[in-house]
Amino acid sequence: MEDVQNRPDARRVALDRVGVADLRYPIVVLDRDHQRQHTVAVLSMSVNLPHDFKGTHMSRFIEILNLHRGEITMHTIPAILRDLREKLSAESAHVEANFPYFIERKAPVSGAVALMDYECSFNAVADGSKNNFIFGVKVPVTSLCPCSKAISDYGAHNQRGYITILVRTIQDGQGSYRMVWFEELIDIAERSASAPVYPLLKRPDERHVTMQAFDNPVFVEDMVRNVSTALQSDERIDWFSVHALNHESIHNHGAFASIQWGRKAQPQKSEGAWIATHA
Repeated sequence: MEDVQNRPDARRVALDRVGVADLRYPIVVLDRDHQRQHTVAVLSMSVNLPHDFKGTHMSRFIEILNLHRGEITMHTIPAILRDLREKLSAESAHVEANFPYFIERKAPVSGAVALMDYECSFNAVADGSKNNFIFGVKVPVTSLCPCSKAISDYGAHNQRGYITILVRTIQDGQGSYRMVWFEELIDIAERSASAPVYPLLKRPDERHVTMQAFDNPVFVEDMVRNVSTALQSDERIDWFSVHALNHESIHNHGAFASIQWGRKAQPQKSEGAWIATHA
């Protein structure tokens, strides 16, 4: 049968990215406590398309993914990108993933245990001259308003907030990225807020976190600066983005703050576009 994708195209318009999106697939995530954690990711895979090709071979994305089934980690992503570029005759390849990551959390007083899920992601690009791997996590937190506490006779308004941290780590001499655990980023986010969010709280725990938040009021600006200070002091981290969002409890709007920081160079445009969709 004729391979229509290989027909020439006379419009001479090269495309930045073509591929498959919203693909659910089982992956393996590196877990600090249990070494490996199995989860399900929503994947997007793409390559560039030269101006003289009508289309790409969409089925090959699934074939390549299936070749690496069960071994999709930050250590195997470079091989997947290499296979995409080779088998699709492309100069650049791009893989994005969003997935839940589960951690067993203990309540602060009762010690009651339950699983907490966090929204995690990675974004990997290879174009032949360089690779780029960014990963991160969205952490739910409690924030209590310093202004409300200062002007009220009693109490202060508080709300659920989310701190999204994206990082790129330093590469070693072999091109491998330094390891930073999701748990480390989650811990930084929670310490930067008024109090953590837990999956299970008994009454003594609820009392504890309520008073903890009252004793640690923060604006969204404070949370972003707290996270930024911690990440800048980590020599493993080359670049990061931090975005804090509060779903305000007494306003009909949200409040947010954000920052990007790089140890060497400014982030590329593709990073900024990806960040905007993951904040």
